[in-house]
Amino acid sequence: MNTTMLANNPSAVVAGIFLAFILLELACSALRQSSGGKRDVLIEVIGSGILVAITFPAVMWLSGKLLSLVAPQMKDALVAIPWAAGFVLFLLLDDMTQYWWHRLTHRVPALYALHRAHHSAPYMSVRIVYRNNSFYYLLMPGIWLSGMLIYLGLAPVYYVYLIIKMTVIFAAHSSVAWDDRLYGVRGLRPVVWLLERIISTPSTHSAHHGLTAEDGVTHYKGNFGNLLFLWDVLFGTAKITRRRPPAYGIEHLSPISWQEELFWPVVRSRRTAPKASAQPEVTQ
Repeated sequence: MNTTMLANNPSAVVAGIFLAFILLELACSALRQSSGGKRDVLIEVIGSGILVAITFPAVMWLSGKLLSLVAPQMKDALVAIPWAAGFVLFLLLDDMTQYWWHRLTHRVPALYALHRAHHSAPYMSVRIVYRNNSFYYLLMPGIWLSGMLIYLGLAPVYYVYLIIKMTVIFAAHSSVAWDDRLYGVRGLRPVVWLLERIISTPSTHSAHHGLTAEDGVTHYKGNFGNLLFLWDVLFGTAKITRRRPPAYGIEHLSPISWQEELFWPVVRSRRTAPKASAQPEVTQ
């Protein structure tokens, strides 16, 4: 596989795909969903900016630097392995670990505080892909492990993997229900049945963002997969309905400021405790 162009500037390719989904949403969905308020814009712009400009490059550099100090002889040790084998390593060490990290954040209250910004949006959109607390990605194991694999010589594989992964994630968060069109094509039914069990789609991932489990669609205690929905299928957290929740957001938790959503635990505020009868989202 020719990866020269991708290796030179994968970020530009990912940014281009992101912009394409933004334009697609503007063309197809802008008049049919909530666009959010000022706080949503602040969370998305600041949160995404911190990740892209600071957290991601810093973790990539630090992970390689640490490995170079501990095992300098391992530099490019995996450069000769088959391309497919390298891709599988990223699926396991990045995507699967992100599944477990994501799942853990929905079980541990302190970790959910780092992730709640992603769920506080009252809508689905490619805009919320990077919408998380500023420390969320810093603690994500997959980014550190990816940086180490790059140090081991798998940079060309990672750049292709990154583009594929982010395309699927953008598509799964998009307000454009492209998978609905596929469900209606009789000849594609076997393919679509398999597809929705392998990768994340707008239907399965929107269920994870639903406001209340009582609607019969929402499944915020599952559907954690990012690139591969297969992890949910394998580990028993999958729910497939081919429908969308009627509303999105966070159930049973009092609202907090956008500053706290982005910068907790540095920024803290007093809040009203949940009702005694309510079960917090993070309880399973």
